Amino acid sequence: MKKLPLPLLLTVGAYLTAQGHVLAQSAATVTIKHDEGTATLRKNPQRVIAMDEESLGWLAALGLQNRVVGIGSTYFTPADLSGTRIKPEVLGRGFYGRVNLKNPTFVGDWQTPNLETITALKPDLIVRLTWDGNQNYDRLSRVAPVIAYKEGGEGFWQKGIRDLGRLFGREAQAETAIRTAAQTGRTNAQKLNAAGILKRYPKAIVLAPFTGGSNWLYTDVRLVPEVQALGFRNGLSVPKTAGVGTAISDEALLGLGKDTLVILFPPGGRYNGADAFLKTAVGQRLKDQSVLYVPDDFNPYTGPLMSVYHSNKLTSLILDRLR
Repeated sequence: MKKLPLPLLLTVGAYLTAQGHVLAQSAATVTIKHDEGTATLRKNPQRVIAMDEESLGWLAALGLQNRVVGIGSTYFTPADLSGTRIKPEVLGRGFYGRVNLKNPTFVGDWQTPNLETITALKPDLIVRLTWDGNQNYDRLSRVAPVIAYKEGGEGFWQKGIRDLGRLFGREAQAETAIRTAAQTGRTNAQKLNAAGILKRYPKAIVLAPFTGGSNWLYTDVRLVPEVQALGFRNGLSVPKTAGVGTAISDEALLGLGKDTLVILFPPGGRYNGADAFLKTAVGQRLKDQSVLYVPDDFNPYTGPLMSVYHSNKLTSLILDRLR
C-alpha cells in the first residue's frame, strides 16, 4: 500500500483530531429550543438558578434541587430574608419545606433580578417562566444560558421538564413524573365519580379572587388542567385577555348554573382576596356550590409535583365539602 507523504499524513491526522474534538463537544452539549430563543448548553449543569417556584418544581421533580444555588421569587417579604439569604424557617415552610433545598441565595424576582448577585453565583444555567412583555432575558443571558417557557404555551410544563431531562440525562425521571401526574388525575376522577360529584356538578370553573376586589377566571392553566383531569367540563367560556385567563365580571358569575362547581383558588400571600369575595353578594350567591382551595405558602401553580399535589388536595376538599 502506498504511504502518504508525511506533510499530508500530519494534515489528515490534525483534521481527524479536530473532528474528534467537534464530535466530543457535540456529544457533551444539548441544544434546546425554548419560548425565548435557542440555547446550546453543556450537559449536566452543576450550578442552577431557578427564577421562580415553577421552574424550581421541575428541577425538584428530577431530583436536582441540590444544584439550585439561587432562587427568584415574588412571594418573599423583607421579613423572610436576611440580606440575600432566605431564613431557614422560611425554607422549611410550605412548598419549600417539601422540596428540601440547600440554603440557596435569593436573587430578586422576575421584574427586578439582582444581576450582581446572579453573576457572583457563577451559574451554569438559568431557568424561568416567561410571557409576552417579560424582560431581562438578554441581561440574564449575558451571565449564563437561559431557558424559558410560557405558562400558556402548549404542553407547557411537560415540555420544560422533558428539555431539562435531556439536559441533565434524566429523561426517564421526566417521563415518570409526567405519567404519575396523569395517573393521579385518573384515579381521583374515579373517586369523584363514585361519590356522585360529577353527576351533581358536571362543570366547574377556577376563580382567583384578588385583594382589592378583582376576580380572575383561569382558562387554560393554574389548576384548570387538574380540574379537567378530574372529569369536570368547562363551566364558563370567555375570551382570554392574557395567556392564563381573563378578568371576570360579577354579572358573568351570577349567571352560572347550579350545576357548575366554583373552585376558589386565590393567589398566595398578600394577594389572597378569598375571604373578602365570600362576603360579597356574588360570593354569598355562589357559596353553596363553591369550594375554597387555598394554596400552601410559596406553592407554584403548575408542574409535575404540583399536578399531583393539587389533584389529591382538591379531590379530598371536594369530597369533604360536598359528599
